[in-house]
Amino acid sequence: MQEVEKIVNGKDLFKRPEYKDVLANKKQFESSMLAINPAKVDEIAEWTKSWDYREKNLAREAITVNPAKACQPLGAVMVALGFEGTMPYVHGSHGCVAYFRSYFTKHFKEPTPCVSDSMTEDAAVFGGLVNMKEGLKNCAAVYKPKMIAVSTTCMAEVIGDDLMAFITSAKEEDGGEFLPAEYPIPYAHTPSFVGSHITGYDNMMHGIMSQLTEGQKGETKQRINIIPGFETYIGSLRSVKSIVEAFGTDYIMLGDHSDQWDMPAGNYEMFSGGTKLDDAKDCINSSATISLQKYSTSKTMKMVEKRWKHAGGHSNPIGLKGTDEFVMKLSELTGTEVPQKLKIERGRLVDAMQDSYPYMHGKKFAIWGDPDFLLGVVSFLLEMGAEPTHVLCHNAPNGWEAEMRALLDTSPAKDSLHVWAGKDLWHMRSLLFTEPVDFMIGNSYGKELMRDTGTPLIYIGFPIFDRHHLHRYSISGYDGALNLLTWITNKVLDQLDEETKDIATTDYFFDLVR
Repeated sequence: MQEVEKIVNGKDLFKRPEYKDVLANKKQFESSMLAINPAKVDEIAEWTKSWDYREKNLAREAITVNPAKACQPLGAVMVALGFEGTMPYVHGSHGCVAYFRSYFTKHFKEPTPCVSDSMTEDAAVFGGLVNMKEGLKNCAAVYKPKMIAVSTTCMAEVIGDDLMAFITSAKEEDGGEFLPAEYPIPYAHTPSFVGSHITGYDNMMHGIMSQLTEGQKGETKQRINIIPGFETYIGSLRSVKSIVEAFGTDYIMLGDHSDQWDMPAGNYEMFSGGTKLDDAKDCINSSATISLQKYSTSKTMKMVEKRWKHAGGHSNPIGLKGTDEFVMKLSELTGTEVPQKLKIERGRLVDAMQDSYPYMHGKKFAIWGDPDFLLGVVSFLLEMGAEPTHVLCHNAPNGWEAEMRALLDTSPAKDSLHVWAGKDLWHMRSLLFTEPVDFMIGNSYGKELMRDTGTPLIYIGFPIFDRHHLHRYSISGYDGALNLLTWITNKVLDQLDEETKDIATTDYFFDLVR
């Protein structure tokens, strides 16, 4: 039990006798399958490290263990919070929304506004119309958002709720008191049982952009739209804006959540920053749109290119090559020479890469994460002469595996570099035991792999719950590439120190300057 005079954290609390007794007493319920036989446990544990187990593990189809992805509405919530005064509204159960809020809050260490209409068993049988009508009215009355962005969970999708009809009915019943006819309530169907959080991001972005711009087509303006994609590094959004601003061009960042999850102390607001709704309505009249994440905006960009006829396309500004391509695309679209500011930043990055190259060259990495994130970071690893031995993407869309394979084939070590599409982190465990690497790059769920396999983990990705402030940095642009270089190289040096610290045994390589 905790004591008021001396509150201790879990690390020390669970060492107390009363908690040890609880754990010891649990053993009587764990006797099946010889789970309390230490020898049998050790035998099975050792077998799970073998090639025999790996083959069975990789053939697994009916179950997912430790998934490296989240579900669709999570991405929809991110999109909504990137627009001015917008409340994410999830049509589904309260428990789902509590998960979305806590997931983002644990990563960003900031409150995450999001509401639900709390569907229960009766709504699952009779439909969620009543919940929607009451929920939208209450949301508008209590929180007074400028826009409500509606997405769905599994329950609403299984029973087939019609969002457009429900929203129309809610406005009609309200009679304009809280939900006027012109009040913006864009929506997207985001079933959790297909796709992942990047699919939900794409569906919600498509919903907001298509519905807000309805009837807004006018004269084309020399302006660029930037869609960041499912970007969890606040600094990356700011780096990209800084690059675009260096060209002196007019632009709109569609879905800018950088202020929402990075508010100063003592100044909390329910909604902070975000793309102005007037800009979002007018974005159809821009001359170009650039998506920074191809696979998290595929549906949206199809609309932009086919219906809006915008130039631009995709550009992933991670690493030297990726940032160069983004900068050159901006130069082409604006007809402006690359600013001296960016040339200096690039030169500093190249100098730093030359300094660190000897330490990253030849190092083997296992890495997992979202499709666009992986393409960017793997490209950077290859630029540094590293060997991305295992590249795992649980939520890999069509076309991603072939694109990643083509990228790895540019490495001299291509025959030992592997792509694992649709696999989870329990698959990664087998890969690490049978084909070990020097380092892992991934999110906080890699901590178990680090302890189990002894492979050092470099925290880059999403979500990161157990390290602070990494999300405030950038991994995009030349400054973002420098951050990646610093984190990875210094972890390599940390490990080198760890391996050469034993007195009179391994400390002959005590190198103070590296």
